[in-house]
Amino acid sequence: MSGTPLRVLAVASEGFPFIKTGGLADVVGALPAALAPEGVAVTTLLPGYPPVMAAAVAGFETVETLPDLFGGHARLLAARMAGREMLVVDAPHLFARGGSPYQQPGGAEWGDNAIRFAAFGYAAAQAARRMGFDAVHAHDWQAGLTPAYLRYSGSAIPTLFTIHNLAFQGRYPATLFSALGLPSEAFQTGGLEYFGGVGYLKSGIWFSDRITTVSPGYAAEIRTPQGGMGLDGLLRGRGAELCGVLNGLDTEEWDPAADTRLSARFNAATADLRQRNKLELQARMGLNQDAGAPLLAFVGRLAWQKGVDLILEALPFILGQGAQLAILGSGEPELEARVHGATASLAGRVGSFLGFEEGLARLCYGGADIFLMPSRFEPCGLGQLCALRYGALPVVSHVGGLGDTVIDANEMALAAGTGTGFTFAPVTAEMLGLTIERAIGLYRDPTAWAGLQANAMGCDVSWARSARRYATLFREMVAARA
Repeated sequence: MSGTPLRVLAVASEGFPFIKTGGLADVVGALPAALAPEGVAVTTLLPGYPPVMAAAVAGFETVETLPDLFGGHARLLAARMAGREMLVVDAPHLFARGGSPYQQPGGAEWGDNAIRFAAFGYAAAQAARRMGFDAVHAHDWQAGLTPAYLRYSGSAIPTLFTIHNLAFQGRYPATLFSALGLPSEAFQTGGLEYFGGVGYLKSGIWFSDRITTVSPGYAAEIRTPQGGMGLDGLLRGRGAELCGVLNGLDTEEWDPAADTRLSARFNAATADLRQRNKLELQARMGLNQDAGAPLLAFVGRLAWQKGVDLILEALPFILGQGAQLAILGSGEPELEARVHGATASLAGRVGSFLGFEEGLARLCYGGADIFLMPSRFEPCGLGQLCALRYGALPVVSHVGGLGDTVIDANEMALAAGTGTGFTFAPVTAEMLGLTIERAIGLYRDPTAWAGLQANAMGCDVSWARSARRYATLFREMVAARA
């Protein structure tokens, strides 16, 4: 696009390839390149965790000093890292520590997370103001105070706030408020006050010019009492400023024709090569070597939200169809124990890896016949997009972004040649099992399966459409503040 690019500061607690715990990092990492052709130049601001600090191989430039950032000296550093324009909040007293961005090595949350991410939001607001950005894009509760600090500094810079998962809200006691450096009027219903405490996610929703979430389906669900998790009233009230913009994939990073982690690379025309990946996946997971057995896979957090318990309850349906199951992930101890037990008692038919390994995950996408994602709620989901791209037909619950991205292979879709996977509702083990049964029935029809697989791999799962939508939102916000 011609003209001067719109300069946007993206504010997030993680971003691929520097630091990642989930899909938020993938989105933050992929959007800058997707927005560049739309005339939007993104600079990404991350906390100075040790992996982020180590990633600037050419070194940092100090662009601002923050001498008293919530109890310690800090700097705002700039660098070009992995082809991206980056800013980093170098605050050793807050971010120079081991563990994950949010948890100690033992798994407990850092006790000062409220202060850490308040400081991060304050630094982001300072960066936006001092460096003259046209707009700010704040992601999830960890960046939720950024728009509040901008508002109370008198800044006219507009903010877009994206909710990646409403379940994580950043709620803290009211006693915290006095430490945030915000005026007293900020602690009210029309502000940070949330059920008597302080709400970081609520702050982002309340003080931002526009709000997005990561799929149209989820944007509708969170405005209902069932899906709103206490914020549905506020989200209904801001309905005119809220929309769903579907997540996408970096299709260069996620390309089965070029993925060196696979045993065999392939495209839609050579999908038969997936059999080599299937046999390798069976070997890695301790499954019986059987190219003809339907192979189902799950990759993700072992959590109630993800419906892992439903998969385990549906095992009689799965094994009764002569199928195999591979599970890759970690999470809730009870579910980990149940997965371990199923693997031990059903050796050769159920295999698992409790943890995460990127190469094994790619084999699941590139070798499994069917990918399971029976989430009880799912803002967007990236797993089903990866599965579509790699030809593992997804079986998903019809919720949030899963319903937006998978076209059920029902009779009408089969007749029209449009199906890409299988959806089910209600979200129960019985309906999951019956849907798996339906999917395996089609798997045993090679012609029908090949057509569905070609449809899936032909889906546009890139950021192109959504990047255009984000660019439009940024321009509308800037124009409204002009």
